[in-house]
Amino acid sequence: MGRMRGTLLFGLLLVGSLVKANYLFIPMDERQSNHLKAYGIAYWILRSETEVDWLLNYRGGSFMVKFHPAIQNELVIRGVSFDVISDAQANQIISEIASPAVNYDIMKLEKYPRIAVYSPKTAQPWDDAVTLVLTYAEIPYDVVYDDEILAGVLPKYDWLHLHHEDFTGQYGKFYGSFSNMPWYIEAQRDAEETARRNGFHKVSQLKLAVAKRIKEFVAGGGFMFAMCSATDSYDIALAAEGVDICERMFDGDPADPQAQEKIDFEKTLAFTDFKLVRDPYQYEFSSIDNPPNERGLRQANDYFSLFEFSAKWDPIPTMLTQNHTRVLKGFFGQTTGFKKNLIKPEAVIMAENKDIKEVKYLHGVLGKGFWTFYGGHDPEDYQHQVGEEHTDLNQHPNSPGYRLILNNVLFPAAKKKKQKT
Repeated sequence: MGRMRGTLLFGLLLVGSLVKANYLFIPMDERQSNHLKAYGIAYWILRSETEVDWLLNYRGGSFMVKFHPAIQNELVIRGVSFDVISDAQANQIISEIASPAVNYDIMKLEKYPRIAVYSPKTAQPWDDAVTLVLTYAEIPYDVVYDDEILAGVLPKYDWLHLHHEDFTGQYGKFYGSFSNMPWYIEAQRDAEETARRNGFHKVSQLKLAVAKRIKEFVAGGGFMFAMCSATDSYDIALAAEGVDICERMFDGDPADPQAQEKIDFEKTLAFTDFKLVRDPYQYEFSSIDNPPNERGLRQANDYFSLFEFSAKWDPIPTMLTQNHTRVLKGFFGQTTGFKKNLIKPEAVIMAENKDIKEVKYLHGVLGKGFWTFYGGHDPEDYQHQVGEEHTDLNQHPNSPGYRLILNNVLFPAAKKKKQKT
């Protein structure tokens, strides 16, 4: 009889605790054991048609969701830190965030974004930081490339990442170092075949057509995220519409000697007044990038700082800069960072190294849509080399540099509020 009463009492206590356990709180400050997989959890919850509260600037940009045993179980399986809190505790957090005295706000995430990655089909997930972290965080994505974009698939998606691509038709300016390598020869052959298949005489014409389709996607309400050479080469391609900037080894005829004078900066998203790098043997597209020999930094002192925005007044850049630290390690790429004086005034600078006036992270609006450029190749590999072993994100589950990528992935899920005036 005593054992039955004890079992009954335990059952009543359990039911009572579940009644009080109305929310799951997922911290994103230093208490989080796996920041990257926490984003994957948020995406997984959204796919189940359940809303998630993103607590902007609150404990590193934490998440909060109504309690459900399945969500709790998934958090445990994926090794993501969380707290089970009562309705009263959740209301206390909401009240604290609502105070005008603090720089917090709540952004409601409502619908999971459909994600596409613009990438060659032969690329492996570890060839690119975005596909690497999407795979690690267990966030699904489709791979699309030139054929699919020209066929009109982009309206199916909310978010598009540009793999470290060269939109100028110069094959990454790898000619001087890798033109005899089998992978370079194969990539050039594939690109030329794709151009012919789609009715273009040159790869540069193909890439421009793709770039313009992507621009239409953004203007129509899409979100585009680019890293490394996909940032500056994209803007260069748009600005060079109708101008031959490719030398003979790239497209079979010489570049226009007056190409620089014919560049149209009105067509770009982010950059203006840049100078083209005309030498086909130089591993650089333009003056936009800060190459290693100009930066004067070593790995030991290479850092950039995130700007802080008003969560209540500037929710978009606030979302994109959520992190558990404001100072991040720098890292190289073919395009490492952007010279500040070459950025259009309407672009929002979100992170920079002020000492060398190098912008690392910027954002802008085009029509109904948004774009983000993030300099560098791999946030956890300071100087990634061609053919180098990929980064194992199991060793970097709390990477603040990779967190910036995942902020962008969740951004289209947010219920946009009208900007205050």
